[in-house]
Amino acid sequence: MTKDNLLSRISIDPTICFGKPCIRGHRIWVSLILDFLASGMTIDEILEDYPGLEQNDILACIAYGAELSRDSYAEIPLEMNR
Repeated sequence: MTKDNLLSRISIDPTICFGKPCIRGHRIWVSLILDFLASGMTIDEILEDYPGLEQNDILACIAYGAELSRDSYAEIPLEMNR
């Protein structure tokens, strides 16, 4: 599946979930899925918890996060190693 096909699985609608990016047809925020992955959950574990999702929905969330990181970044405090 191409990046554009994956990104078409993400929707942003100001009347749904406060306009936050969601998986199309669901009220599941992209950020929630990315948080799950960052915490160590596997794609299979997420799909078990959310049986209405497909693997490509999870990949779409990752693709969306990658697109955002191309244009902006989050400030992350650096610790000085001493």
